[in-house]
Amino acid sequence: MRTALLLLFTLAVVAIPGSLLPQRPVAPIRVSDWKAANPAVADLYERLGLFDVYHSPWFAAVYLLLMISLIGCIVPRIGVYVRALSTPPPRTPRHLHRLPAQASGTTALSADEALDAGEALLRSKRFRVRRDGESVAAERGYLREFGNILFHLSFVIMLVGLGWNSLWGYKGEVITVEGQAFSNNLTQYDDFTAGAAFKPADLAPFTVWIDRFTAKFETGEVQRGAARVFSADVRVAHADGSPETATIEVNEPLVVDGTQIHLVGHGYAPVVTVTDPTGQVAFSGPVVFLPQDGNFTSMGVVKVPDARPQYLGFEGFFLPTAVVDDQGPRSVFPDALQPEMFLTVWAGEPRTETGLPESVYSLNKTGLTQMRTPDGTLVTFKIAPGQIVDLPDGSKLSFDDWRRWTKLQVSYEPGLWLVIASVLLAVAGVSASLYIRPRRLWLRVRPDADGALRVEAGGLDRAESATGLADDVDELAAAAGVPHPDARDGVEGPGVAEVAATDDDDSTPASPAAAQEVAR
Repeated sequence: MRTALLLLFTLAVVAIPGSLLPQRPVAPIRVSDWKAANPAVADLYERLGLFDVYHSPWFAAVYLLLMISLIGCIVPRIGVYVRALSTPPPRTPRHLHRLPAQASGTTALSADEALDAGEALLRSKRFRVRRDGESVAAERGYLREFGNILFHLSFVIMLVGLGWNSLWGYKGEVITVEGQAFSNNLTQYDDFTAGAAFKPADLAPFTVWIDRFTAKFETGEVQRGAARVFSADVRVAHADGSPETATIEVNEPLVVDGTQIHLVGHGYAPVVTVTDPTGQVAFSGPVVFLPQDGNFTSMGVVKVPDARPQYLGFEGFFLPTAVVDDQGPRSVFPDALQPEMFLTVWAGEPRTETGLPESVYSLNKTGLTQMRTPDGTLVTFKIAPGQIVDLPDGSKLSFDDWRRWTKLQVSYEPGLWLVIASVLLAVAGVSASLYIRPRRLWLRVRPDADGALRVEAGGLDRAESATGLADDVDELAAAAGVPHPDARDGVEGPGVAEVAATDDDDSTPASPAAAQEVAR
């Protein structure tokens, strides 16, 4: 257990870089930016795997060692527990009056009647009972140790579930505009991470259409602009082609063939049409703009590589509720009450297609210059839905409409049910170990010096915080025919050393801390 705790602490320490440094599976662009800003240590960090901590060999090594240590801790305890289940309660100690709680007195019952009555009471309270001649020994609370074992075993189950997810699971994100669809295919994802054992053929074949995205915000003075409703009305087509309708809301994912689809973000996509100087439509469709603040001031670019005779690029902001004041153009409300775009124009020689991936959210300005009017003024303009702007080179941009886009997180976690089960088992184990009270009771009936039958009852708790021991002892004595116990001490008792000095091998120490020695 000491080794397991040390490894658990080590696992927490080695996970720290994952919180301090950007991680490639989550934020690859931030990793690139960090490496560009810190070239002196970037290569070293890369070799150490600090940009993908949770998939690094050294993190996996600590993870596996922790699992091995936990198994090495649990297996011996299970063996001890199984042997304890098959072992009868310990024999009755010679000096019951030295136990923390005890009661004694004479009885009018015969010895067999008193012992039978005590045994019946103990069995009714779910004690395991052992009867030897003139005494009865009983014990209960075996499930307490089972709870401890279950709690530790739940950690192993959790590690297995997490490992299962890590090896065979996957997670991807995709932005889909209203009216468009997403198919569960690697080429459709904007970002995708998967485990080492994952294969593209493991992707469940389905398609999701985003028919409508609904967003509502608070319009009152209190919490103005706060989100109230985010939901996506979708259609899903399974592998067999059977369609179904569904609604995805925050914290209410759609589950398709074991794959979870979460709603994790949304924004605006202006619909624009660009006509080049030759009169040809070079671009037409929605363009995703990324929100920059709580009022959805959104930044984006419109790339028109097919424009002729020049490549055209537009860069700027979409403001759902636009105002222009001393702070400049900005949005003052997240809903599209007065949408406008503020754009600048870039132009340059047409580019040769290289096939290399390029971000759709930023404009590569290499070889481009900002467009100017004939008098040399930079071309910047404001445009609202339904308007058209004529540019100095003869091209045109029209702001046709706007739509909402939805960011979906698609994840497959085959071991998630195992992780959830382990958490439930851990709670059950802790509850059992906290609330089950291991307790031992003994009853002896034998004649005293005057020839009367004397009853002695005693008890010992194996948990420091247990209560009610004295009441159980009194009840046991009363069942054996002692109406009013004439001696009881439920508060103090002699220490282990005193008991050991006066009792022989079958005695029971009064201290709960020495309860494991009772059977000896």
